[in-house]
Amino acid sequence: MARYIGPSTKIARKFGDPIFGPDKYFEKKNYPPGHHGMNKRRKKLSEYGIQLKEKQKAKYTYGVLERQFRNLFRKASRSKGITGEILLQLLESRLDNVVFRLGIAPSRNAARQLVSHRHITVNDKVVNIPSYTVKPGDIVGVREKSKSLETITASLDSARHAGSSWLEWDSEKLAGKFLNLPEREEIPENIKEQLIVELYSK
Repeated sequence: MARYIGPSTKIARKFGDPIFGPDKYFEKKNYPPGHHGMNKRRKKLSEYGIQLKEKQKAKYTYGVLERQFRNLFRKASRSKGITGEILLQLLESRLDNVVFRLGIAPSRNAARQLVSHRHITVNDKVVNIPSYTVKPGDIVGVREKSKSLETITASLDSARHAGSSWLEWDSEKLAGKFLNLPEREEIPENIKEQLIVELYSK
């Protein structure tokens, strides 16, 4: 699957969940898209179909491609602990996601673009790889030359996405500290990670 750049509401309706954040259009039509969207007698999904849908939902939510997602799952399955929870922690540790969580960008897509365009630093060094893994103790900030960028200032002014318990934000330095890996109950995403584990375990 190439990275999706189409209408976000269409995907949110597909999964029945506003996975890209608050969406007034989704609230108006919170049923699947298409001619039969409101038909309650839609074909029932098989167990495999339900598991696959959950994986697709996670991939769209975090903007991760199939190969990247599979590699993250392998890494999670080799680690000690609950595989599904570790998978979500790895997704949350991606630099583009951390930039989004800190409120520097209004969406993960916007965060990915800021990282790719060299506006973001990790421990005072420019990092332009969205999939870069942020570790506990790392400082993620805005590059000095980019602090007046309208996209960044507008996002920080609204600050809707700031406030994650595992992140600490310094508004003067425009930088945040990744304190620790989040616990499952701290991650707000509505993802049933156990279904994903079951899918890859087949």
